[in-house]
Amino acid sequence: MLEAVLEALQLQSDGIYLDATFGRGGHAQAILQVLGPEGRLLAIDRDPEAIQYARQKLADEPRFTIQHGCFDMLAQFCKEQEIAGRLNGILMDLGMSSPQIDNAERGFSFQVDGPLDMRMDNSNGLSAAQWLAEADEKEIADVLWRYGEERNSRRIARHIVQQRQRRPIETTRQLAELIAEASPMRDRHKHPATRCFQAIRIFINRELESLEHALLQTVEVLAQGGRLVVISFHSLEDRIVKRFMREQARGQLLPRGLPVMAGTSGQTLRLLGKAQRPTACEVNDNPRSRSAVLRIAERL
Repeated sequence: MLEAVLEALQLQSDGIYLDATFGRGGHAQAILQVLGPEGRLLAIDRDPEAIQYARQKLADEPRFTIQHGCFDMLAQFCKEQEIAGRLNGILMDLGMSSPQIDNAERGFSFQVDGPLDMRMDNSNGLSAAQWLAEADEKEIADVLWRYGEERNSRRIARHIVQQRQRRPIETTRQLAELIAEASPMRDRHKHPATRCFQAIRIFINRELESLEHALLQTVEVLAQGGRLVVISFHSLEDRIVKRFMREQARGQLLPRGLPVMAGTSGQTLRLLGKAQRPTACEVNDNPRSRSAVLRIAERL
C-alpha cells in the first residue's frame, strides 16, 4: 500500500516524519525520495537485523536517523531528537516484515523448520521455546485464546504440556505438529497452527500492549495538522487502532444532565476517510498484504 501511504502522509518537502516500524525500509526510502534537503526522517525498529540494514543502506543519508527499540519509546526518541510536537507525520506498519517471516532461523513461520524463537528483538527476552518450557497449561491456553482466538486453546495447551515432559519443544515444526495433533477440526484453507503461532508471537513481543502505549504517545509528538497513518494486519491490531482514533476524535464524554453547554472537549485527532484496503493488483503482487487495513487521522 505504498502509494496510499504516501498520499495519506501528505508529505511536505521540508517536513519531519517518523517511520515507527522501519522493517527493510520500503516506505522510508520512498519518503526520502519526496523530502527535500531540509526534510528529516526518523525511524525505529526492534529488529537488530533491520537496524544493521538501515545503517548500511542509508549510511550516507544525512536526513535519516534510526533508533533501535520498540515503537512505544517514540515519545522519548522524539524528545531526544528535539522534535516533540513538530512531527508532520507518523507511519506505523504493524506486524512482521517479509525477511523475518522468510528467515527460518527467526522461528516465525511453521512453513519451514527452524529454532522456535519468534522474538522481533532476538537480542533479549524469552524466546517462544523458553516460554513454552516454563508456562503452565492455563497460561498457554489463555494466550492462545486471547491473542489467537483459538477455539481449541485448552486442548492444545494440554497436549503441549504433556508432550514437553517427553521431549523439549525447540523447533517450529515440532510445535506445528503438536498443534495439528490436538486440533480435531481443520479449516481447509488454513493450517491448524496459524492462530497459535500468531498468538505466541504477539504475546512474546508484547505487540498489543506496545501498540496501545505507542498510539497514546503519537498525540504528544505530532504537530498541528500532522498525520497518523497505521497499517494493521489482523483484527486484534485494527480493533485497537480503530478504537484509539475514534476516542481521540470524539473527545471527552460528559455525563448526561450536567448544566453545561453542548460542545466537544479533549479532542486530539480528526478522522480522515474510511479504512482502506489493498487493491486487487497489490494483493496479486504481494499475497501477504491481503489482510492489510490502513487508517488515517490528523492532529487537531
